[in-house]
Amino acid sequence: MAEPATATQAAAPAVPQLKDELDIVIPTIRNLDFLEMWRPFFQPYHLIIVQDGDPSKTIKVPDGFDYELYNRNDINRILGPKASCISFKDSACRCFGYMVSKKKYIFTIDDDCFVAKDPSGKAINALEQHIKNLLSPSTPFFFNTLYDPFRDGADFVRGYPFSLREGVPTAVSHGLWLNIPDYDAPTQLVKPLERNTRFVDAVLTIPKGTLFPMCGMNLAFDRELIGPAMYFGLMGDGQPIGRYDDMWAGWCTKVICDHLGLGIKTGLPYIYHSKASNPFVNLRKEYKGIFWQEEIIPFFQQTVLPKDCTSVQKCYIELAKQVKENLSKVDPYFDKLAEAMVTWIEAWDELNPTGSSVTNGKAK
Repeated sequence: MAEPATATQAAAPAVPQLKDELDIVIPTIRNLDFLEMWRPFFQPYHLIIVQDGDPSKTIKVPDGFDYELYNRNDINRILGPKASCISFKDSACRCFGYMVSKKKYIFTIDDDCFVAKDPSGKAINALEQHIKNLLSPSTPFFFNTLYDPFRDGADFVRGYPFSLREGVPTAVSHGLWLNIPDYDAPTQLVKPLERNTRFVDAVLTIPKGTLFPMCGMNLAFDRELIGPAMYFGLMGDGQPIGRYDDMWAGWCTKVICDHLGLGIKTGLPYIYHSKASNPFVNLRKEYKGIFWQEEIIPFFQQTVLPKDCTSVQKCYIELAKQVKENLSKVDPYFDKLAEAMVTWIEAWDELNPTGSSVTNGKAK
């Protein structure tokens, strides 16, 4: 069975890449002792910690880390009435960290995720691999059978159109997990002992027109290219659904990336996911989503954004309009969610008045 690396096995890179251009966002309800294992890799970077749950509880962060910590009181103070769009008692609160960041790139990770080892036993610097993914182009318009052609030792195969070999900017890097897989509650219940020990040494671009289930526990993205689409929805306290926050963000993001000519990569890096959540608790959170997704996914598959949607914000407002028009029949929750999507963009623009816009895959 795969085991996490130890802190002594993890060696920091000589010169941290993007040190002043990347924030690490962590949602949590507990002390962040897990950071000790990540210290060699994370310590050079700035952390944004979003504390969920009781704001009077003190969260302890190991010494030596540069961080800012926000709790619910801070969110209410900063956003005022618009704080209603940020989920409570759910890891979806992490997207507040995306909003207040002023960096170009974001890496987000859960507090039950540890440093994994590759098949040779070497500790995996997940952040370093995410940065490699984000800084190399994606190829969503034509699939390369050697997967990522921009990786060392790979290239475009015979028959790949030369006109598409430049690729497009990579907006999202989606990493995977060893040990505890990211399963839904029914799969957890029928496979309680299953563990992922299979390390697949590959990165690939998700093709245009293809949706995917995005997991938020090991994820990086270019905030300037796609940040306003990374809204993790209304989940948790007071909502009829949970554990679909990253799924929702993934579906919205993929539709917008396809429209704007941006790419999403998945595969490496792996982290070690150490704690399986309770499948019975998860089932209570997920059960409506399990039914709803059978209508939500066809909606996203059929969604077409108008040509005049030339920025992420414009795309997202249009998407909110279509959610209200097409999914409100599924449940009144989607009326509320569509309104929250608009509120999210308004709050984003208030906190980021000079943020970059994206037109046809190029930052302006």
